[in-house]
Amino acid sequence: MPRGRSATYDDQRELILAQAAQLFARRGYPATSMNQVAEACNLSKATLYHYYRDKSSLLISIAETHVSRLAALVAEEEASIHTDEERLRRFIYRIVEEYAGAQDAHRVLTDDVRFLEEADRERVLDQERQVVAGFARAVSALRPGAPSDDLAKPLTMLLFGMINWMFTWMKPGGRLDHATIAPIVADLFLGGIGAVKSPDPAAMAAPVQAADQAADQAAAR
Repeated sequence: MPRGRSATYDDQRELILAQAAQLFARRGYPATSMNQVAEACNLSKATLYHYYRDKSSLLISIAETHVSRLAALVAEEEASIHTDEERLRRFIYRIVEEYAGAQDAHRVLTDDVRFLEEADRERVLDQERQVVAGFARAVSALRPGAPSDDLAKPLTMLLFGMINWMFTWMKPGGRLDHATIAPIVADLFLGGIGAVKSPDPAAMAAPVQAADQAADQAAAR
């Protein structure tokens, strides 16, 4: 009779993914070996291979796990009942919040997907396209009567340009964290530079809480 998985199997897989993502993000995927991943996880190489058959399977799992969460976030918000502006704000706040807890995985998704085999790469990219398409629909909804089919995606990519590269300049422990910057991104995109307010350090809230507050304010007007 085959032996079943231990109760800690999934926890160990998540630990391995987190350590591998950190190594890939800091050293680069090509420069990281399975030996280094095993060492970072305090595992033998044989034990590591029990969970992941090779380095490519680690990369696939990191990328798919991260982009699947983003796709689920978009689907959840599209199914919610909000005004068009509230929905786009929540998209922005929630995706920034997701990035805050997955900076290594996001860097891997950005930099290292190109090292996957074509079929695996296309599967990940298809999910990324779903995320972009959801954002583009939210952007398009704010352009009534405009030829939004032509500009919805370019505008969306400009928005992602603000969000996707935060990890290159935001410093851990700095004055601006992800919860503070999310409303700034939303205000800048939706209202222009004149709409951006200086953050109040004493009133910093989680991004989704900020989205809910904005929705309440809009409803009260």
